Amino acid sequence: MSRIGKSPVALPAGVEVQIASGSISVKGPLGQLEQAHPAYVAVEQTGTQLQVRTVEESIRAKAMSGTLRALLANMVSGVSKGFERKLNLVGVGYRAQAQGDKVNLSLGFSHPVEHKMPDGIKVETPTQTEIVLKGIDKQKLGQVAAEIRAYRPPEPYKGKGVRYSDETVVIKETKKK
Repeated sequence: MSRIGKSPVALPAGVEVQIASGSISVKGPLGQLEQAHPAYVAVEQTGTQLQVRTVEESIRAKAMSGTLRALLANMVSGVSKGFERKLNLVGVGYRAQAQGDKVNLSLGFSHPVEHKMPDGIKVETPTQTEIVLKGIDKQKLGQVAAEIRAYRPPEPYKGKGVRYSDETVVIKETKKK
């Protein structure tokens, strides 16, 4: 079994877990998430902890135990605290404006780009060059951030584009004659 799969997931106060055959539901103060799990991995709740164990001894069961444990930890963290992802717009004239469940982007194209947020993801723009995405589902939040970044990824010569706030862009030196 993987090392991560062996460690239990602590359940904070206010988080409820329902384990059914083939799926796990985690409900907390911020919302509810569901995750399917294979039959060769079992999840048990003992008090305020979740323990993942393998039912059969196979390589895929050992691998899936660690994966499922990490997914459960992200679900518990999401419904109790939530997740946040920040994007920065670098470039002259690059702007963002949140309007309800949409974000309008000016990224140097001949047309404005409008990105609709899926259910469960909220968008804020504290400044014109900063986008803050919030949600309880870590995977969905990361996917939305990647889709917004894909409109104009940072280019290596000037560093212009949409980048994550913790991302460092290595600037290349221009060609010399």
